[in-house]
Amino acid sequence: MSQPPAAPAPAAPASGGEPVPLGTVLREWGRIGCIGFGGPPAHIRLLRQLCVERKGWLDAREFEDAIAVCNLMPGPASTQLAIFCAWRLRGRRGALIGGAGFILPGLVVILALAVLFVAGSPPLWVLGAGAGAGAAVPAVAVQAGWSLLWPSWRNRRADVRWLAYLAAGLAAAATIGAWLVLVLLACGAVELLARLRATGESGAGAEVSRPRSADSGGAGDSGKLRALAAAPALVWAVGGGVLASVAWVAFKVGGLSFGGGFVIIPLMQADAVSHYHWMTGAQFLNAVALGQITPGPVVQTVAVVGYAAAGIGGGLLASAVAFTPSFLLVLLGGPRFNQIRGNTRARAFLDGAGPAAIGAILGSAITLTRELTHPWQYAVLAGALIALLPLRRGAVLTLLAGAAIGVTIALAAGTVSP
Repeated sequence: MSQPPAAPAPAAPASGGEPVPLGTVLREWGRIGCIGFGGPPAHIRLLRQLCVERKGWLDAREFEDAIAVCNLMPGPASTQLAIFCAWRLRGRRGALIGGAGFILPGLVVILALAVLFVAGSPPLWVLGAGAGAGAAVPAVAVQAGWSLLWPSWRNRRADVRWLAYLAAGLAAAATIGAWLVLVLLACGAVELLARLRATGESGAGAEVSRPRSADSGGAGDSGKLRALAAAPALVWAVGGGVLASVAWVAFKVGGLSFGGGFVIIPLMQADAVSHYHWMTGAQFLNAVALGQITPGPVVQTVAVVGYAAAGIGGGLLASAVAFTPSFLLVLLGGPRFNQIRGNTRARAFLDGAGPAAIGAILGSAITLTRELTHPWQYAVLAGALIALLPLRRGAVLTLLAGAAIGVTIALAAGTVSP
């Protein structure tokens, strides 16, 4: 079986001419990191406008292929896409600079807000805003899952298995959030085995060759992998148990989750609220809301969890660990992106893990709703569902409206309670 050609190494833009200056990469990716409200759809739209439509740095086919590959890999897909586009223009330095420019603006904003919303005794208006926005968060999860249902169902290979994976993800998210990753991996493995059995595939032809390019030398790759393996030991030595626990939670978020966004919420909630008791359920709702209304990747929610556990240092550590796998996947695998998309085993695995991830997103709405403590919050939740689904309003606007309602109730009543 012929293999798809390897992805091109970093080179000049598709439109020709000189390589893009690193300063331009920093400025443009930083701009997207500052205005990228709305999560992955907004990030993809902004990257397409920049790299394909305005500048012609990438052709449309390569950009769409990159989106498909990023969706095949664990971790935040839009972040990986941003890093890949920067890598495609200026290699590893471009990936590091562009990725940092994309991530850091949102990190600064969300940590600043975390100081307010996760403080021991926040002002009354902050409590009201958090309770109001938090009440709308489960509705945002429902919208996110609902938007993915039809495309996934349309591309299904087997009705019964697809429904089983969806149900497994939903049940796991609603009941055993800490072990959700294992359920996602199991669903992917089951679909892969079923596909191999149905086709009688022996393995020859399913695996893709892995040619090396000048940009991906073996020594450099192995050095990065050794550094990644040594990172947990360094964290433990410097910070002890708390920072090591923060790093472990962040690693699961960034390296072991499929689908990103709300898929990771049950896992973080189980660890941050139930297992480690770093924050209350209401504070976790605030963290998820902050991850939605701030620019940049939604996975930045993990920075609030890290802040609750160990202050600013914990927030920075959590963000660094959560996004490191995305950088490594591009730095080590960028030259092979076309091959990854053509790998039938990778696609089969995603056909199982994908529906389970959608179920997990819907299941996260159940666990988040359990954290609502005031009767008026359920009215906000109902209004948010109407705004997001039939009226098709944006998530950021809906969360801000919920926050405004919460502030109004808190200031009028002198408390967030009824």
